[in-house]
Amino acid sequence: MNLLLAMCRRIDWITEKIGKSIGWLLLAAVVISAGNAIIRKAFDLSSNAFLEAQWYMFGAVFMLGAGYVFLHDQHVRIDVLSNRMSRRKQVWLDVFGITIFLLPLCCFVAWTSLPSLQLAIET
Repeated sequence: MNLLLAMCRRIDWITEKIGKSIGWLLLAAVVISAGNAIIRKAFDLSSNAFLEAQWYMFGAVFMLGAGYVFLHDQHVRIDVLSNRMSRRKQVWLDVFGITIFLLPLCCFVAWTSLPSLQLAIET
């Protein structure tokens, strides 16, 4: 049991560090977005590389930030329902949501990503 608690603390520590460092990635995405808009309007130039960089950074912020948000219990939920529930019922609702929605979604994403991963490794 102590080993599991130590592992959980370590995972929480890593998640905390990643979550705090994501702010810099978000700042970079904003700078690229603003710079792209200014260059496009001022010089009539644009590059798909800037747009792709923005989307990749957005995806990284979303995926890497999800653990941090969940760790601090700031994830999206239906407040109209959960605010009226006791803390115990809120926890059960979270367990239900994770089991019914989050875990199957993670399995689906992993399963559908495997062929692309295998192709990337082989080439």
